[in-house]
Amino acid sequence: MLHCPRTFARTIAFSGLFLATVLSPALAADPTGDWKVADGVATIRVAQCNGNMWGAVSWEKTPGGKDKNNPDPAKQSRPTLGMPILIDMKKKAGVDAWEGQVYNAKDGQLYSSTIKPVGTDQLEIQGCVLGFLCGGETWTRVSPPIPVSVAGNPAAKGALPKSAAPQAPKTTGVVAPATKPAQKQAVNPPANANASADLVGDICLLPDIAKPTR
Repeated sequence: MLHCPRTFARTIAFSGLFLATVLSPALAADPTGDWKVADGVATIRVAQCNGNMWGAVSWEKTPGGKDKNNPDPAKQSRPTLGMPILIDMKKKAGVDAWEGQVYNAKDGQLYSSTIKPVGTDQLEIQGCVLGFLCGGETWTRVSPPIPVSVAGNPAAKGALPKSAAPQAPKTTGVVAPATKPAQKQAVNPPANANASADLVGDICLLPDIAKPTR
């Protein structure tokens, strides 16, 4: 049986709409990138390191913070900038969510946590405090998703040619900050010292994340 061109066109259009509907959620469900926490005091950079998701503080509203509430005396003087917050989070089967641990710097404790992208611009964080009080908050995206880091993916190490070395920031997904004229910076410096420069870079290279976890 022959189909008229108009019917055929409608069939193609429906097929395209169906594919877009099926594929869009998969593309949107990417928790990597920089996310501003609910109260706006910090930004967390999430990246895939060694197959699992990690998140570390990439910007803080008040620079110079220390992990003073950590129960380990050796860590109480470590900077909060670059400190891991989302710990070794593994993909949950059948759903766009990752589960692992979240570090609460306010009491220095680790809690069970789940992260789940909502659309393209929000990330839901759920966790349990003291083992029974469960709640969460929503973070807002401030940078695009990050490609898998060569540093955090053993299978990809050495994959880049030497000539690509200057392009490392693009490979790790870290966006270089816009350069402002030096004269303008001197006259009107930013109120937040780490707002004008990326001081963390590829979080997969941070000592607390790069070290073996197994």
